[in-house]
Amino acid sequence: MLIDTTLVKKLVDKQFPQWSSEGISPVEKSGWDNRTFHLGKNMLVRLPSSDDYVSQVEKEQRWLPELAKVASLPIPRPVAKGISSTDFPRPWSVYEWIEGETILNKCPKDLDSIAYDLAEFLNSLDKADTEGAPLAGKHNFYRGCSLNNYEKDIYKSLEVLKNEIDTETVIAVWDKASEHEWSQPSVWFHGDMSLGNILVKDGKLSAIIDFGCSAVGDPACDLAIAWTLFEGNSRRIFEEKRNVDAYTWNRGRGWALWKALIIWSGIDSNQSDRNKVEQIVREIVIDHQLQLG
Repeated sequence: MLIDTTLVKKLVDKQFPQWSSEGISPVEKSGWDNRTFHLGKNMLVRLPSSDDYVSQVEKEQRWLPELAKVASLPIPRPVAKGISSTDFPRPWSVYEWIEGETILNKCPKDLDSIAYDLAEFLNSLDKADTEGAPLAGKHNFYRGCSLNNYEKDIYKSLEVLKNEIDTETVIAVWDKASEHEWSQPSVWFHGDMSLGNILVKDGKLSAIIDFGCSAVGDPACDLAIAWTLFEGNSRRIFEEKRNVDAYTWNRGRGWALWKALIIWSGIDSNQSDRNKVEQIVREIVIDHQLQLG
C-alpha cells in the first residue's frame, strides 16, 4: 500500500476534520517502521509501514504520557489516535511536533555534553513505573531480552565476513558480552537508541523520539550508542554517568557489535555507510581489549 500525502489527507479529513485545513507534507527522514508526515506546523502523523509495527501504536499511546512524567528530556506526546479503516487497515497516531534535528543529520562537534545528558535521560527511565508495562519480547524484536536471541546473526555475519575480519577476536567479544544475563528487576528502556532518534537543537540534546521498540527488561540494548556515536572522552562520560555494572556494559557492547555486523554483512538491508560500521566494529574490539588489560 502506498502511504503518501494523498492517503494522509484522506485519513485526517475523515477522522479529524478539525485539522483538515492543516498542510500535509512528508518529513525529510521518515524511518523504517513508520511513515511520518508533518500536519501543519505543530503536529505530525505516523502510520505503521506494515502489520509488524501495529502494536507500537497502542503502546506509545498508552505509555508515552507515563514516561514523560519522569523523562529528563522531551519525548513524543500523543495528540490523537486514528483507527483502522478501508482507507488504511491499521491504527495510526498524531503527535505534537518536536523541534530539532537528528544527530544523524546534524551531529554536534562537542559530544561531551550530549553524552552526559543522554546518560541522564536513560537514568531517568530507570525511575519509571513498570507495573503493567509491556515485557520485552517478540513484539519489540527482543530488545531488552537475552543477547543469545541474536547469536545466529553473529555467526551468519562472520561467515560472510570471514575474509575481512578477525573472526576469533570478534567471537571473544561476543562471548564476553553474552555470558551474563540481566538478573535485576526489569526497567524501562528505549530499545532503538540510534542516531535518527536523538534530536539536537543549538548543539544541545533536545529530545528523544520513536519509542516503538520500548518495553521493560534489560536496559543494555540502549548502551550500544556508546560505540555508535561516542568515542574517547564522550564515551567515558557516558559510561560514568550511566553507571551500570560491568556485565551490563559488556552486553551493551554486544548489542552494538550485533547491529554493526548485520549491517556490514548485508543481513540487515540498512544502507548505513560501510566504512562507518567497520569503524564501529574496530572500536568495539579495541574497547574490549582495553578492558581485558
